[in-house]
Amino acid sequence: MAELGAALAPDLTNDLTMLAICWRVSRRDGVTLGFTTHDRPLVIAGLRYDSAPGMNPSAIVASDGLDVDTMDVAGALSADAITAADLADGRYDGAEVSLVMVDWRQPDTGSQLLARGTLGSVEAGTGPDAGFTATLRGPTSALAAVRIETCSPECRAELGDARCRVAMRGRRHRGVVTSADGDSLVIAGVDSAGDHIEGRMRVLTGAAAGIERRIVAHTGASLALDEPLALVPGVLVEIEAGCDKRFATCIGRFANAENFRGEPHVPGGDLLTRFPGA
Repeated sequence: MAELGAALAPDLTNDLTMLAICWRVSRRDGVTLGFTTHDRPLVIAGLRYDSAPGMNPSAIVASDGLDVDTMDVAGALSADAITAADLADGRYDGAEVSLVMVDWRQPDTGSQLLARGTLGSVEAGTGPDAGFTATLRGPTSALAAVRIETCSPECRAELGDARCRVAMRGRRHRGVVTSADGDSLVIAGVDSAGDHIEGRMRVLTGAAAGIERRIVAHTGASLALDEPLALVPGVLVEIEAGCDKRFATCIGRFANAENFRGEPHVPGGDLLTRFPGA
């Protein structure tokens, strides 16, 4: 990359430059989009970068330190690319992004990497001329996460993973949505109350295919989701069992006490509320 940077350096000192900034956005559902500040689309490595002069990043600072590098990206919504509905459904949350600088006369001959990372929460504005804002989290942002496990009454494993060891076979079900209203929906064939609380629901067909939501309540065939999702009757969804990470749930629902990854009996700051009279 150092050689490419040196090759583009003369253009930065000229009064008239031939440089353009390009975004490559790879969503978690496999869709990859490209955008450029140039006034015409560019093709780089087989991917078409649509002209999006309304998209502008904040100041890009490169350093060799370990500070957490973040950057804001703002832009205008495009009906055939980034839509308000996709932003509201969370399709761009966690997407991988890379920003490069190219010579628009020969965009496929070399580029200078400016930044890369993942998108944090993406928010859309309101009104006819609404845009969006997103935060790009650089690779060093992972250094801010706490990797050391601490003592906790709740389980630190995820249901079905290598530490939990609960077999998920038979705990995933597919059904057809019979009615939906915002964050509440009814699914045919689902009648085991409570088993899917804290589980996941994934849409398999229709315009919202690929979108996931967390299940926060389950009564009979009715599910309540953590965020609203526009669905129509007839859509096929897949739901999986959930776990609230409590020791009582691990025993009663999964009979998996030997693999519980928490310390439910260790006194903590909530001693008086957990054991009245202590």
